[in-house]
Amino acid sequence: MSALPWVNHLIIVPVLLPLMVGALMIPIHQKRHGLKFALGLASGVLLWVVAVALLVLADGGHWPGGIGVYLAANWAAPFGIALVADRLSALMLVLTATIALAVLVFSARRWDRVGVSFHPLFQFLLMGLNGAFLTHDLFNLFVFFEVMLAASYGLVLHGYNLRRIQAGMQYLAVNLVASLLFLIGVALIYAASGTLNIADLGARVALLGAQDAWLLQIGAVVLALAFLTKGAMWPLGFWLPTTYASASAPVGAMLVLMTKVGVYAVLRVWLAVFGAGDAGGAGDAAHALEGFGFAALTVGGMATLLFGAIGMLASQDGGRMAGYGAIVSSGTLLAVIGHSGGAVLAAGLYYLLGSTLAMAAFMLLIELTERIRPPGAALIAITMEAFAIEDKPEDPVGVGIPGTLAFLGLSFAACALVIAGMPPLAGFVAKFSLFHAMLAASSDKVPAMTWLLIALMVIGGLAAIIALMRLGVRTFWAAGVVTPPRLQFSEALPVGALVMLCVLLTVQADTVFDYLGRTTDGLLRGGDYTVRVLGEPAVQRLPAAEGGR
Repeated sequence: MSALPWVNHLIIVPVLLPLMVGALMIPIHQKRHGLKFALGLASGVLLWVVAVALLVLADGGHWPGGIGVYLAANWAAPFGIALVADRLSALMLVLTATIALAVLVFSARRWDRVGVSFHPLFQFLLMGLNGAFLTHDLFNLFVFFEVMLAASYGLVLHGYNLRRIQAGMQYLAVNLVASLLFLIGVALIYAASGTLNIADLGARVALLGAQDAWLLQIGAVVLALAFLTKGAMWPLGFWLPTTYASASAPVGAMLVLMTKVGVYAVLRVWLAVFGAGDAGGAGDAAHALEGFGFAALTVGGMATLLFGAIGMLASQDGGRMAGYGAIVSSGTLLAVIGHSGGAVLAAGLYYLLGSTLAMAAFMLLIELTERIRPPGAALIAITMEAFAIEDKPEDPVGVGIPGTLAFLGLSFAACALVIAGMPPLAGFVAKFSLFHAMLAASSDKVPAMTWLLIALMVIGGLAAIIALMRLGVRTFWAAGVVTPPRLQFSEALPVGALVMLCVLLTVQADTVFDYLGRTTDGLLRGGDYTVRVLGEPAVQRLPAAEGGR
């Protein structure tokens, strides 16, 4: 335990804080948008501060091996619920809080008033996301997934037009099936191993008999189907482009992050249970299930990458294009996880950061560029005939920001460069680092699979830049005489901040890669998690003083 035991309680804050704030917002009247926004913004700022604090604690030697463990209800693992804060989970918490703050500010003057209960649902979504990143138990991972999805069902429908309702019903049906598969997979894994704690499962996998090992593999495959449906692997991600295109801009930005949760779950579980060396918790000795599923992840990731590239070329709508861009990103990350190797994984995590920030900014930017229309053209249509919403917002109005078109054009170009992996921004740094790491990992002859993956990543980048250039030309140059859109400062600020973070990620690439190198080194030492999680003692309460003393 840390020299300051109270800091361990910070691990539970990203789950409890949005839960309490969301519950507090429910009885507040719908018309009090300002109060709800203030509470949500305060929660977002506190979550960001706590996430940064956890990142500093994990990377600063405050916890052995950079792994902080919180035992919920003071029950020792594997019987109790264990939350784990390491470098990877802390990084994902910072990324979540950053995008959430941008989305909240963007929504303040329009989107939080379009429907009902936007702010409580948003807080519950953050609770589910943060819990999924922190939990070290498969059943509680399922619980946090369901909290996240339940909130997202309402947010995807936010705005209540026919297009959104149709896409929302598809999104709901697909995720309910994925949740059923998740439960079946968890049940099979428990039947085979007798545990759902990820660290404990990693330690037991080498000790399973042939029959139990076979049952565990079946459970892992079923569980992977659930993860990969949420992570949009082809052909399981067919639902994603329609959902992205139909969702409101703030919800679309959060969907970008939600897609990465499935990829994170695959990375966390597969490295702990089926990773090489002591990643399985069995010391340096290999076990029968070592490497299970990694080749399938590589092949599936490459197929997903190709599918996303073709979809981007075939798309005309910005929302669908963003959806297929998210599929390209997921495919690249899944292929990187399957490829294995510390340097490759570090470059993949850098790619995750840059692509997620850029795609979130792009989703917000699409709504702003939709306002670039010839005089008299309609803006965003929001139809609410089927629902009685008392305070339907007016069309977006605001002060004219000098250089509005220049701001939108530069932001669009920056997002396009990062998404496509073109120089000089973070997308290019990530892809170049991936190419270098994959080629350097082959000591003798580079495998054909590596060359194929590199070729597909290049093709995906070319497809993205062609599709995004076409969209940019149609939006900024081919619209004829246009009236510069009028933006609120609260709309421009989040987009500009996310774009500047992509620039900062490029400028500070050396520092970020140092951190990610330490992150992957820790992930590949799965035995450390077994020691820390299973060895964390319950807090001993001091006995009451005798005689009232």
